[in-house]
Amino acid sequence: MNSSVSALPLSLVSNMAQASSPVQDNVRHTRPLPTPAVLRQRLPLSDLLAQQVSAQRQAVRDILHGDDPRLLVVVGPCSIHDADAALDYARRLADLAPEVADQMLLVMRAYIEKPRTTVGWKGLVYDPQLDGSGDMARGLELSRRLMLQMIELGLPLASELLQPLVAGYVDDLLGWAAIGARTSESQIHRELVSGLGMAVGFKNGTDGSMGIAIDAMRSAAAAHQHFGLDELGRPALVETRGNPDTHLVLRGGNQGPNFDAASVAAARSALDQAGVDAAIMVDCSHANSGKDPLRQPAVLHEVIDQRLAGNDRLRAVMLESHLFDGNQPLSGELRYGVSITDGCLGWAGTEQLLLEAAQRLRG
Repeated sequence: MNSSVSALPLSLVSNMAQASSPVQDNVRHTRPLPTPAVLRQRLPLSDLLAQQVSAQRQAVRDILHGDDPRLLVVVGPCSIHDADAALDYARRLADLAPEVADQMLLVMRAYIEKPRTTVGWKGLVYDPQLDGSGDMARGLELSRRLMLQMIELGLPLASELLQPLVAGYVDDLLGWAAIGARTSESQIHRELVSGLGMAVGFKNGTDGSMGIAIDAMRSAAAAHQHFGLDELGRPALVETRGNPDTHLVLRGGNQGPNFDAASVAAARSALDQAGVDAAIMVDCSHANSGKDPLRQPAVLHEVIDQRLAGNDRLRAVMLESHLFDGNQPLSGELRYGVSITDGCLGWAGTEQLLLEAAQRLRG
């Protein structure tokens, strides 16, 4: 409540609320949700799995800091809309992981929020029924339950942190996180990252510029004091120590891709000039693939070429992959295992791509 209002007599505040309620009702309506603490208590992360997540976070850090020569691969659906299909995918990825573990650390995309340029389906956490009903309480519970099931398979998880207030419901489950191209410039997101205990990648801007992401990394590395909510849902001053484990994600831009050797060299130079000693991840999708999911293998092949040529700052890649190729509109009867947001590379192509990439990296 605004401090100028809270100083007024309660009777006057009540009258003001009643007088203004017809106007407010036309603008917005609220539905109570469980607090992060309540949901974590309802769906707890066991001590054993917490140790697993902690070890996986360290493994990710080791790769990004150059202490582990393997390639970090964040792979999975653009967004999750069907829990059964997501678990099907997760089981396949968990089976594949040991076959490439000498060259790659596979991390599954468990994206439950979807940024929109204008409007559209915003993700499992907001609309799990896919019908606009907005049953967010169910979405939060379904998302956390699903992530726990994936962790039980032994997989590290990744997600984009879009709405900072949602992060508290699932951030204890993540091994890696992303801040998207539209939010890398946001002070709120930079402050959020400064208090997270995992590595986080900042994407370059949608125009292809890297300055926003590099500024974000420098900001997130610093300590902050910012407004937020505690686990009980109460307003709180949040004090953070800073996150030393951020890195740059090249996802292309409006002018085209930026995964080629010249673009990567420019990114490395920009990082060095800013005094930021950080890893580079290439997002093989989005503008780097021209939004054609079947071009992602060509992007990954180019990244492998650069690594084999000695580029030791290219330490991670991201792939959008689902059970089957392409995508589909959110209308009518949905096909199993096909994305309803960005187009994805199917599992058969993904498995072959990762096996071939691992073999190339073995030399």
